[in-house]
Amino acid sequence: MAKQKINLNSVVTDFLDEQKHPFRKEIEQLRNCILSANPALTENIKWNGPNYCFDDEDRITMRIQPPAKQAQLILHRGAKKQTQPKYKLISNKSKMLVWKENDRAIVTFKSMQDIENGKAELTEIVTEWIIATK
Repeated sequence: MAKQKINLNSVVTDFLDEQKHPFRKEIEQLRNCILSANPALTENIKWNGPNYCFDDEDRITMRIQPPAKQAQLILHRGAKKQTQPKYKLISNKSKMLVWKENDRAIVTFKSMQDIENGKAELTEIVTEWIIATK
């Protein structure tokens, strides 16, 4: 099976190079995991961190500021507040997801081990999120 090309954005890479973030290796691992979950995702910078779009709509933003020893992924439906769905957008029962509203959840990673252990689950969550928010 051919290895899928991951579409890392060089602007994001340059931005992260300038940050000299103490969690850089972990951030790179998360970038690869998110982008490999769906080849249609594009990457840019939003809120001083990597951001992932589907059809030019923001869907997942990585919170890396202030430079702490963690990274958070905010799963959302874009910058504008929308009418809340009656139920959570995805039915994934992952303990990784901390729901803030029915259309917004956060996943926190505090170590490379967290990321390694949660990679398959995160890929599943990203896939479900993109389908639910199309």
